Amino acid sequence: MNQELVQRMIEVSEQHGEFVLSSGATSTVYFDKFLFLTRPDLLRDVAKEVAALIPEGVDHLASPEGAAMLLVAAVSLEAGLPTAIVRKQAKEYGTKAQVEGYAPRGARVALLEDVVTTGGQVLRAAKILEEQGVTVEIIILALDRGGADALREAGYRVATVAALRPAG
Repeated sequence: MNQELVQRMIEVSEQHGEFVLSSGATSTVYFDKFLFLTRPDLLRDVAKEVAALIPEGVDHLASPEGAAMLLVAAVSLEAGLPTAIVRKQAKEYGTKAQVEGYAPRGARVALLEDVVTTGGQVLRAAKILEEQGVTVEIIILALDRGGADALREAGYRVATVAALRPAG
């Protein structure tokens, strides 16, 4: 873990107050992922760290729909791997796809997520990929606020750039 990078990510994104997280839980500390995902210097460095965590044999990247799309695009450029995005729900028009981009049946994917507290959204994305015949080799988190354990309990290999205290 690159402690200097982790410190930069925290300094830029940590906020204090009363927040409702996507899981519905409340927290007095919030990490605004957009504050590190939209700064070229930080995004580039986070992408390099994430790319270094991709194991041998992974041939595709994926992320849930949302802010993690910024991360997966940057890592794709760094690692030279094709990318897919898992929609929250299938489109009602065009291809009606729930997985957009490139993750064919048989692909071995690193699933990337920005900030995880419970892991619910990335776990849902993993299940959707698997239903499409894709193998999720690893889930890589930029910031883990405690959700990595739930992902491991669900049977996934997990790596993190930064592991922080659980939400509270």
